[in-house]
Amino acid sequence: MGFLKKPFFSITLATLVILTSFEYFPVVKTASDNTNLVYKGCANQTFSDPTYTQTLQALFDSLLAQSSKNKFFKTTSSGGSQGTISGLFQCRGDLSNNDCYNCVAKIPQMVTQLCGNTVAGRIQLMGCYGLYEISGFPQVSGYQMLFKTCGKSQISGSGFEERRDTAFSTMENGILSSGNNNNGGFFATSYESVYVLGQCEGDLSSGDCGDCVKAAVQHAQVECGNSISGQVYLHKCYMSYAYYPNGISKKTSSGTKQNTGKTIAIVVGGVAAVGFAFICLMFLRSLLKKRDDY
Repeated sequence: MGFLKKPFFSITLATLVILTSFEYFPVVKTASDNTNLVYKGCANQTFSDPTYTQTLQALFDSLLAQSSKNKFFKTTSSGGSQGTISGLFQCRGDLSNNDCYNCVAKIPQMVTQLCGNTVAGRIQLMGCYGLYEISGFPQVSGYQMLFKTCGKSQISGSGFEERRDTAFSTMENGILSSGNNNNGGFFATSYESVYVLGQCEGDLSSGDCGDCVKAAVQHAQVECGNSISGQVYLHKCYMSYAYYPNGISKKTSSGTKQNTGKTIAIVVGGVAAVGFAFICLMFLRSLLKKRDDY
């Protein structure tokens, strides 16, 4: 064993401990996924006046300046031969001011990349959305569906529909009672492992918000059926839900939930890995001692 050097064991052991830690310990996310793109909508028409970029940039600057202190803000920017541009942003009601700002800050760049120089556009991220449109742009119903997605997994039996619908009803009532609090009537709740949230555009009245969310819920019931999760975005509101068969733990910054059992299993695995590394250390130290004695 004369060819075995102590430095070799030291480096190998250090590498083992590091790799074991990365392999088994849960990763703590320092950045949320609030800025992940959900969908985008861009008009077919484009600006004919090249000065629109300055007007649009002034609009975005005004919106961004408000996003560190408000969850909703609406304004207009004038300039160019094509008239004013109106726009707004809305952050999810449970975001901090800092998270709201960081989310809204992503929208101008995405508008440029995804919509180019169109006369109207909407960018929906996980934690916020922003929209802009030139004056006179055709308006749509507040109940018009813009985007929906349903989970591929299906739940059958076990009273899932009853639990889901009870969670929906609780959320609808919460929306109505929350009123216009500059969070757009945001409300999130859970019922027997079904987590649900809803939110309206910040300038909707409580009654209109309730009607909009109710329409979104009906879309989810009909079009997602027994899907384990779903998201429905209407022009003036949205809702989402998710079913967690093994229970709901603390809420993450992205508005989703983590499974407690899985998290505990990962942590236990991490502890076991450290124990294994410790045993290896003792074994290697024993080998080194025997080599020195030899």
